[in-house]
Amino acid sequence: MTAMISPAPRKARRALLSQYDVVLLEGITWETYERLRGDLDDAGSHVKIVYDDGRMAVMAPLWIHDRNKTLIRRMIEMLTFELDMPIVSCGSVTWKRKDLRKGLEPDEGYYIQHAPQIGGRTDVDLERDPPPDLVLEIEATRSPVPKFPVYAALRVPEIWHYDGKTIRCLHLRRGGKYQPADSSLAFPFLRPAELMRFLDMLPAKDENGMLKAFRDWVRTLRKKK
Repeated sequence: MTAMISPAPRKARRALLSQYDVVLLEGITWETYERLRGDLDDAGSHVKIVYDDGRMAVMAPLWIHDRNKTLIRRMIEMLTFELDMPIVSCGSVTWKRKDLRKGLEPDEGYYIQHAPQIGGRTDVDLERDPPPDLVLEIEATRSPVPKFPVYAALRVPEIWHYDGKTIRCLHLRRGGKYQPADSSLAFPFLRPAELMRFLDMLPAKDENGMLKAFRDWVRTLRKKK
């Protein structure tokens, strides 16, 4: 369900999030966006916000959304562990730029190519630092404020998009558009679509059984390197 509402006091804003999976607000200032994001963070909320030049979507993730993103996150982290690849895991931290009036939280974000540059840092500022090399987006609830233009403005080079049936690998191209690609920029040896055969093992296998099968496959890649 989607609602269009006006900015509300702090307590009222929290109440709205219990009524809707998605809330859409129009004409929101950058200051209001940052204040709401801060309120939610202070409250320990997992609610996500997409902000694009005055339009703001506030979304509460569904159970299936978080389950799918956790499974793929574990696969990515196992892949880099088994292949001894540098990685900086960013989780769903907020990425934003005031000068662009854009901000959002990915389902998961990673530095791979830039991991050596970012690894020892305690903070990252997108006005001086590179964006994450790879973000994961699970589509269980469609945002009324499109996410891809925000990612493009932030110059995120690669998105893995999973709609519950297919994983697409999307690369940022000239003109600020994302286009499908067969292989990953972060992992050039990997076709993200290959991950589907392991995800499709569920529920016939439990999670650990699926991940063990994935681990065994990754180890065959290690032998080829």
